[in-house]
Amino acid sequence: MPKLKTKKGASKRFKVTATGKIKHKKAYLMHKLGCKTEAQKRNLKQKGILEPGDAGLVKQQLPYEF
Repeated sequence: MPKLKTKKGASKRFKVTATGKIKHKKAYLMHKLGCKTEAQKRNLKQKGILEPGDAGLVKQQLPYEF
């Protein structure tokens, strides 16, 4: 059986925590920041955790991370 390839785009965008959850960067922080509050921008800077339904798709793209 051949080795599986990691999707390089996914490996750059997602990281796996020690408990197996998947971290990702939140969207909407690149432009149009004048209409967002400081609290919104502060929350968007933090990393998010993927929902279990979406995590399965990412696990297929990162076969050696788990």
